[in-house]
Amino acid sequence: MTTPPATQQTQGSESPRTGPGDEPGTNSVLVWLLRIASALILPLLVIAFFFAFDFLRDEDANKALQVVVAVIAGVGGVWGMYWGMDQLINRLPERTGRAVRPFAFVGPAMAILSFYLVYPAVNTTVISFQDERSKAFVGLDNYIRIFTESTYQVAIRNSLGWVILVPIAAVGIGLAFATMVDKLSRRTESITKSLIFLPMAISFVGAAVVFAFVYGFRPEGFGNQIGILNAIWTNFGGDPVNWLAQQPWNNLFLMVILVWLQTGFSMVILSSAIKGVPEVLLEAARIDGASEWQAFWKVTIPSISSTIVVVWTTVLITTWKVFDIVFVMTGGRDGTQVVAQQMVTEFFTFRNNGLGAALAVLLFIAVIPILIINVNRFRSQEATR
Repeated sequence: MTTPPATQQTQGSESPRTGPGDEPGTNSVLVWLLRIASALILPLLVIAFFFAFDFLRDEDANKALQVVVAVIAGVGGVWGMYWGMDQLINRLPERTGRAVRPFAFVGPAMAILSFYLVYPAVNTTVISFQDERSKAFVGLDNYIRIFTESTYQVAIRNSLGWVILVPIAAVGIGLAFATMVDKLSRRTESITKSLIFLPMAISFVGAAVVFAFVYGFRPEGFGNQIGILNAIWTNFGGDPVNWLAQQPWNNLFLMVILVWLQTGFSMVILSSAIKGVPEVLLEAARIDGASEWQAFWKVTIPSISSTIVVVWTTVLITTWKVFDIVFVMTGGRDGTQVVAQQMVTEFFTFRNNGLGAALAVLLFIAVIPILIINVNRFRSQEATR
């Protein structure tokens, strides 16, 4: 019996796995350099194009023509650059090309995203440790002020109230509406959903202006009361009330605006989830003697629980960031300030960069656990599929 040559592979043995760019003669360092270059070349060319094309930076040029030129040259130029990179990658060795191509097509988006998200986040964090003009480092002084001065303590307390009450109310009312409209005929359901969803088409500032007429108040001698609430209140014999100055109820009055805006969003998403609950499960519950209420709580709610969590976290993040409503309605007066509104006030009214950045970092930290909950929820869903 002869021994098989050493160069032959024995039966059943596995060939060594090689990663992209690991074939003989390919330098892995060179592959990574090609990956980085392909990811950065498009953003760098776009920046170079912008600064080289003086017409786009000419303040006296026709703005409409600038937009047209930017769209044509931008779209055509980006397409041409992607096509050119694809042609260059096709000339590389096959495995090296496979290793570089994803970076050439996804890399530019990641690079631009990092520039517009990662860099501002890092820069804001650095500014939060500086003084109001960002000229000297003051350590944790800005954060100490946030947690010790009454103005910011009230803002934090109010924000916590918003993120507790608004998502519960918006998701709860949205779930109730979704359940009720699901029982209507198709045409009536469409009309009803459209009316409930309609506030989503209004900006936060627009909604604040609308509710300014609801809570409107004029002191005696300044004309007739035009606010809807005061019109109703005075018709029952009461005196006109400055609703937005009634602490702490004024915070609840402001929360109503956001609930009004977010209820339609919650209803649409939850209605789709309810329609996805298998009818077989509901029929089985009814056959077992469950009432409609019991079937709803024991079958429908568990079936759409993941959707409820997603809607709740989405509304929660929106609530953390809200400042438009408070800024327009009260400007943070009468104990209505929230963290996001106070952040904008510090940045643009008081010109205090350090304190404004510290409030922004506080918001960022507050949102991170919510994002982690969402990501873990998505992973658990994917694992069960």
